[in-house]
Amino acid sequence: MTDGKGFLGGRLMVVAFEGWNDAGEAATGAVRALKELLDVREIMTVDPELYFDYQFNRPTVSTNDEGLRVIEWPSATLYAPVSPGAEGIPLAEDAELRVSGTNAGNIYLLLGTEPSRSWKSFAAEVFDAALAADVTGVVFLGAMLADVPHTRPISIFVSSDNAGVRGELQIERSTYEGPVGILSILSDAAETAGIPTLSIWASVPHYVHNAPSPKAMLALIDKLEEVIDVSIPRGTLVTEAAEWESGIDTLAGDDDEMAAYIAQLEQARDTVDSPEASGEAIAQEFEKYLRKRNDGRDGRADGRSGPDGPRQ
Repeated sequence: MTDGKGFLGGRLMVVAFEGWNDAGEAATGAVRALKELLDVREIMTVDPELYFDYQFNRPTVSTNDEGLRVIEWPSATLYAPVSPGAEGIPLAEDAELRVSGTNAGNIYLLLGTEPSRSWKSFAAEVFDAALAADVTGVVFLGAMLADVPHTRPISIFVSSDNAGVRGELQIERSTYEGPVGILSILSDAAETAGIPTLSIWASVPHYVHNAPSPKAMLALIDKLEEVIDVSIPRGTLVTEAAEWESGIDTLAGDDDEMAAYIAQLEQARDTVDSPEASGEAIAQEFEKYLRKRNDGRDGRADGRSGPDGPRQ
């Protein structure tokens, strides 16, 4: 895919934030997995005093390897490849532990907590650092709660506000209108700065929003691998996703009402996915979902929903 030209041929920054845009911790989980697998170093961290309300995003305390109590503040950090542009061709002994591919040395990561205030200043600081690092494209990862069954493949929506990216990758432009999170602000700032963007969103079953969703995380990694043209080891994620689904099956088996509701979601999903489904039927299902969102079922600011929606 990467031929040195277009969106996929440059330095790509993959972005995820805890909070409103991160149902099931799927987006941040995917980027944390990349951080562990890539050879990256920290090049910028925002000052939490400027952007966070500590009563909303409280600092946490933990004990480090030396037995010392350490305070960790909410923040956002940009990571860069240790050797930019280098191909990620792993040695045989760690072939299953490293990201590989011709574009592996061009992947930057932005990971953090959604800020509480000063979003414009936050976006300006982030993209000052991104431009200084010669980042040429941004991939946003998000996850939202939706009326989808856990027993079916996780729905993934890929979109871009950039006409060039849409033409290059044959993807859509989101038509979402409504409240947004920090990803929308960063996307707008990136496009204003001349950096094209792409968004990848996963739909997480809303009835299991309290638990991390390895299945949604896996779906994001699958699509991300395809888009940025690298090979990303899955580790234990496949097993964890299967255990997650099995655990929900067990809960539903003891709850007739929940089982009946899941069966309705499965029927709706299968109808949309069937070869006989018309464009009108798919549109009707999507409109039904949007109506439910507008009725207040989603969009809460406590991070328990998929509020930012697939819109970029």
